[in-house]
Amino acid sequence: MYDLIDAARDVQSAAHVPYSEYAVGAALETEAGEVFVGCNLENANYSNSLHAEEVAIAEAVKNGHREFARIAVSSGRRDGVTPCGMCRQTLAEFCDDELLVICDEGDAEPPTEYTLGELLPNTISEETLE
Repeated sequence: MYDLIDAARDVQSAAHVPYSEYAVGAALETEAGEVFVGCNLENANYSNSLHAEEVAIAEAVKNGHREFARIAVSSGRRDGVTPCGMCRQTLAEFCDDELLVICDEGDAEPPTEYTLGELLPNTISEETLE
């Protein structure tokens, strides 16, 4: 678990956050054990900003992965940040309710863990669109 948090922390240095100054990193682990990272990339109009979790999952999907075991999310503040609603829905497109979401609380506290289903119950899915 801590290796995934370290990867999420490391990628924060690549974040582009001139407006919020709130760097976020995410590390997504595939079922096969491969890790893909992403950081947030802000845009002056905000709506074109990319979130760390989106960047990580896009990289994994681009490389042919569709099965995921866990994701770690960390901010520079080590404040236990969780994926936002939009990122939860993006994760739900590719992950089941049991995806482990690990939230970095800093070195003095153990990370907080959730399942995606806890964070996003009754998600919008292909089945709900039929």
